[in-house]
Amino acid sequence: MTKRPAVGDKQERGQDVQAMFASIAPRYDLLNRVLSLGVDRGWRRAAAQEALALSPARVLDVATGTADFALELKTRAPQAEVVGSDFVPEMLAIGRQKATARHLQVSLEEGDALNLPYPDGSFDAVTCAFGFRNFADYERGLSEFWRVLAPGGRAVILEFPPPGPGLFGAAFRFYFQHLLPRIGGLVSGNAAAYTYLPASVLAFPDPQHLERLMQATGFRTRHRLLTFGIAAIHVGDKL
Repeated sequence: MTKRPAVGDKQERGQDVQAMFASIAPRYDLLNRVLSLGVDRGWRRAAAQEALALSPARVLDVATGTADFALELKTRAPQAEVVGSDFVPEMLAIGRQKATARHLQVSLEEGDALNLPYPDGSFDAVTCAFGFRNFADYERGLSEFWRVLAPGGRAVILEFPPPGPGLFGAAFRFYFQHLLPRIGGLVSGNAAAYTYLPASVLAFPDPQHLERLMQATGFRTRHRLLTFGIAAIHVGDKL
């Protein structure tokens, strides 16, 4: 059975995260649709609009997984060069199959988000959709985003913040902690992966904290919540 990775910032969990996502790669897209009731597609569309608002020529999607977001970007900006980077070969293989089936030209490459294999200032936009909370070091990840961005570039992070207060937050917390692990474990065959998911969200910084981390890196930032705060888009501009 795959070990459940540690959660939170400054945790050594790279190999555990890699093994976990490799084990669920074949069912990953199906589970995303089922567990979000399809709402995740709308979230990606909204994040892609932010990422492409400045008409970037080169876009890097970090922790691209099975390339859902990279393909969304390429569909919306066919003239842009889109590169997806991830350290799980099994996820990238599925992404390449999807790109071929949709006749979209994206480059999907192996790479570590905390040590991106690209020169300084080589992209006009950097994106990360539902992968940032899996980083072992959030500050290091943000510094890498900043490094590979050209001046005037934009970073966009789409992520699950911890559920907020109130009735809806309590209901979502219950779903996340009790129902999601059972459904995910049943469909994927890996219960550890779907206990890690809610644990990683609960341990993730709230939107204000993440915004401060981005500002400390040098970004001019803003964020907005989606679907009653289930997801959040963070935008950081490198001036």
